[in-house]
Amino acid sequence: MSGFTDRNCFAVAVLIYGVSAAYSIFLLRRDLRHHNSLNYFLLLTAFGFHTASMIMRGYSLDRCPIHNLYEATKFVAWTMTATYLVFGLWARLRFLGAFAAPLLFGIGVFALFLPADVGSPGHPEFGGGWRTLHVVSFVLSYGAFGMGAVAGLMYLTQERNLKLHKLRALTAVMPSIQRLELVIRVLLIVGFVLLTAALVISALFMRQQGLSLTADFKILWALFVWLLYLGLLVMRWKFWQGGRRFAWGSIVVFAFLLLTFWGSSLMSPIHRP
Repeated sequence: MSGFTDRNCFAVAVLIYGVSAAYSIFLLRRDLRHHNSLNYFLLLTAFGFHTASMIMRGYSLDRCPIHNLYEATKFVAWTMTATYLVFGLWARLRFLGAFAAPLLFGIGVFALFLPADVGSPGHPEFGGGWRTLHVVSFVLSYGAFGMGAVAGLMYLTQERNLKLHKLRALTAVMPSIQRLELVIRVLLIVGFVLLTAALVISALFMRQQGLSLTADFKILWALFVWLLYLGLLVMRWKFWQGGRRFAWGSIVVFAFLLLTFWGSSLMSPIHRP
């Protein structure tokens, strides 16, 4: 057991995410009413290993393990899983896991390819209470946006089933599209509030360091993401009557976030791995 590191523990979690992702394909192709509990249990088990991995790393480094890209990516996936497990307490929202598992598996595999130790040895990229709060707020917001995208994908699937008059859209243990649209809204609003708080904390911290908010590319990227989600929420509130465009928007903007997250870190002198 002495050789069982936090990375090994996380690898076990990713493996279980992969099993859940494969099982999710089975769920999507067959009757959905009787199989959600097993998938929930798989993700709960993966969450246990994932949490243990983060605790082990935190104790080994004697700090909160969210201070480099590897740790932040792990924390995004952890936040998404935790959010799903809470929503999954309601039976009709439990099927979110069938859509979340493949995404969690992909994020987990990506994290395993990242170097675990980056930056100067003994000098993490962020430290201290306010800096930790800054990072936690960012990562929690990304987790909420991720689950919002998962709910958006579920919305589009359910809407398609209804348009094709598929019986499973009416009888499967899936929420109505109205409830799914509400879930997307709640998750995106929560993520937007957390992202706003993170940017405010960043502005205060950079001001203390004598830097402008625009001095770092990662902050500029985060501001752009903030504007995208603000536009998405305003469009839903003012112009879009149905939820289909809103669902697509939640997916597209989160896809942009995922695809540019690594590049924005590489272009940042502060956050560069």
